[in-house]
Order: sequence, then structure tokens, then C-alpha cells
Amino acid sequence: MSLAVETRPIDRPLLAASFNYLTPMKDRAANYTYEPPAGVPRSNVVPDPHTVDIYDGRTLDASVDREGFALVEHHSAVKNFFNDEEVRAVYYPEAERLLKQQTGATRVFIFDHTTRRRSPDEVLDSGRRGEGQPRGPVGRVHVDHTERSGPQRVRDLLGDDAEALLKHRFAVVNVWRPTKGPLEDAPLGVCDARSVAPQDLVETDLVYRDRKGETYSVTYSPRHRWYFYPHMSTDEALLLKCYDSRKDVARFSPHSAFENALAPADAPLRESIELRAFLFFEDQ
Repeated sequence: MSLAVETRPIDRPLLAASFNYLTPMKDRAANYTYEPPAGVPRSNVVPDPHTVDIYDGRTLDASVDREGFALVEHHSAVKNFFNDEEVRAVYYPEAERLLKQQTGATRVFIFDHTTRRRSPDEVLDSGRRGEGQPRGPVGRVHVDHTERSGPQRVRDLLGDDAEALLKHRFAVVNVWRPTKGPLEDAPLGVCDARSVAPQDLVETDLVYRDRKGETYSVTYSPRHRWYFYPHMSTDEALLLKCYDSRKDVARFSPHSAFENALAPADAPLRESIELRAFLFFEDQ
């Protein structure tokens, strides 16, 4: 299928929507993935909502190494994306081939995936629910990894091979797609990495029962340039850069679900899957 849709002037916003940024804070930001000890808040992050213009990503010839994201055509043989065994057996190898083809990576290691279903009347926020329940869309501007947590995750998962791999360029790239389409409800907004300054990115603890990760929350800047891809189909995938050890390319692309004012009232609730992958460039 073709990605071509009605073209619009690139400098004319397609719509405006509210995004939940981080309210600047003195304490270290932290989010728990489980019910924390008594007296500790699940999150101390205070949202700072801002209405921003959002542009049509389909007017771009976007690149993962320039803007930090790119849309690609990709048909999957997966029948049920909410079947973890099928996803690992079928989709992981498909995504590995896709990422090598699209980026030139010499080695790809997919280390996890998340499926999401929006519930009726659900307000977009952290996307987390009670343990054992499916996750919802994340309505908070963030980046999945940081300068520190990107390399650390390689060490966590690849053991003895990690240090040798980290001597070369590596990146963390998500493969995000709707599992029901065309997607209208709570689509993913992506921010051009070139419009994000280092001081906009705030290290935030992500606390698990057995480890502590680190993500970036994001403070608002009028420089930020937001895009989304209208009417994404299940045969389209969005590649999203969440870390890159190389300094002269897009390294961190903030993203968030948002309320789509263009969605029809009867639009099916959002369903999606994202894979997270290490990309190694052993010749760089």
C-alpha cells in the first residue's frame, strides 16, 4: 500500500493538542512501575500541559538519524499481536530484518515489547495500570533512555559481550505500530530531535522491583517541533530513536500520545505495540 495521502504545506499545522510536559522541579523526578512503599508517591512528576502545533509527518521525508523518527511500510505475518509467544516467534525476526534494512545496523538485539490498549474514558497519563493489567497509551512527553541508561541497559542484558559492543556505535530504536487501523484515537506524537536542547531533557528514575532504570522527562520549549502520522495502518511502522552513542545524529526523540481532535467520535480505541531494540554498528 502507498503512504501517499493528501499533501499539505509543511509549515501549516495540521492541528493543535495539549501535551503533558514536566513541571521544573528541585527534587529528582521518579516514577514507580509498581505500588511503592507506604508514604512514597507512585510518581512525583507534576504535569505541565502546553498546547502545541502538530504538523503532518507525511509531508516529510523523515530520517531516524536526522529528525529521530521515520515511517516505513511493513507488512507483518503476525495474526495476534497480543499473543506474546507469536510476537517473539514471528514479529521479532521480522523487526530485526526491517531494522537492519532501514538503518544499516550490523547486529540487532530486540530486548522487549509492550502492547497497549486504551480503556473507555481513559485519561492519557503514565499509561500504567495495576499489575497484571494491559498498559494504556502514555500521555506524557518522554524519551525511553538517557545518556546513562542506554549503555547500562546493554550491560544489563548482554553480559560479557557488552563492553566490546560498546566500543562501537550503538543505538536504541523502537518499532511502533497500531495493531488496529487506521489509527485515529490517541496517536503517537513525535518531536523533531533537532528542536530539542540538552537542557530540555531531565533524568527521571524508573523504578522496578528488581532494578532502577532512567528515562528523560521533558520540559517545555516553544522551539519543539511536533509531528504525527494521520490514519496509520497496520501495514505501517514508526521507527523512533531513543538513544544513539554517535553525537552528530539525532540521539533522543521525545514522544507522547495525545488527544486527536480530528478523530471521528466513533473511532476505535487505540491498540498498539512497540518493540525496543539495540542496534549495533560494528563498522563505526
